[in-house]
Amino acid sequence: MSRVALLGATGTIGRATAQALVDAGHDVVAMVRREPGAPLPGVTLRCADPADPVSLMHDGFAGEHFDAVVSCMASRTGVPRDAWAIDHKAHSHALALAERCGARHFVLLSAICVQKPLRAFQQAKLAFEAQLIASGMRYSIVRPTAFFKSLSGQIERVRSGKPFLLFGDGTLTACKPISNRDLGAYIAGCLIEPDRWNKVLPIGGPGPAITPREQGEALFALTGLPPKYRSVPPGFLGGIAGALGLAARLIPPLATKAELARIGHYYATESMLVLDPATGTYSAALTPETGSDTLFDHYRAILSGEAAPDDRGEHAVF
Repeated sequence: MSRVALLGATGTIGRATAQALVDAGHDVVAMVRREPGAPLPGVTLRCADPADPVSLMHDGFAGEHFDAVVSCMASRTGVPRDAWAIDHKAHSHALALAERCGARHFVLLSAICVQKPLRAFQQAKLAFEAQLIASGMRYSIVRPTAFFKSLSGQIERVRSGKPFLLFGDGTLTACKPISNRDLGAYIAGCLIEPDRWNKVLPIGGPGPAITPREQGEALFALTGLPPKYRSVPPGFLGGIAGALGLAARLIPPLATKAELARIGHYYATESMLVLDPATGTYSAALTPETGSDTLFDHYRAILSGEAAPDDRGEHAVF
């Protein structure tokens, strides 16, 4: 059993990771900005602001010993100011405190999209990845593919008779979606699996890669409704981003909306799979798998009422 400091415990992946750590018998101390809306069974909660190094030191780590730090923390929006403050700077504070508190292992939840770092949040994540690798501490950098919640935003559209929206013909991108539970278990397993130590770990869920077109086909089959699609040109979000970027010169707050549109365009045009360095193309075959939950099982659970619809927050596109 290890004593684990957990950051980002109130997010969907953080909650699943907290549960997996507790199930594995670890003593988990979650450092959160505010009390979570729902309890985290078996977890000791401490209110500490990870963006404030003084608060994190005194209210979070409190000078105590920890064997490991696990971070599922991420910026809420991905815009440059948030990204560099959380994805890089707050993690830098946490790493320094981990070293002071005797931690031997730092497990970081990153993202597979940092392979092609066109946006600020990807660059901030990569900067901290490099810092962690150079620190000399044992590390596990987990880069998951798409989350179920990011692929569930059109369930209500389809159920209400509206068309499923596609970029292009819906085959431009693909991913191996991973559930919260399977990803949480994989992250927790990094503490005890030596083959996950001092490595960057791309990881997806089970089964073949799925395109947006196949997601739509599954939803229509599950609802029993006739397939109905509407195609959006791949450059649509790019055009919106460009227009907002120009308008932001006169109205600065629009810069945030412009960056969110650029992030949306990125996800609409780039696959969430391992990028093959030999070919420069995304490869399902090179993308490792874990777990047993499938995206289509998740769709069934939401449609049947067994699971609540996903809250996608700042990252909703549709």
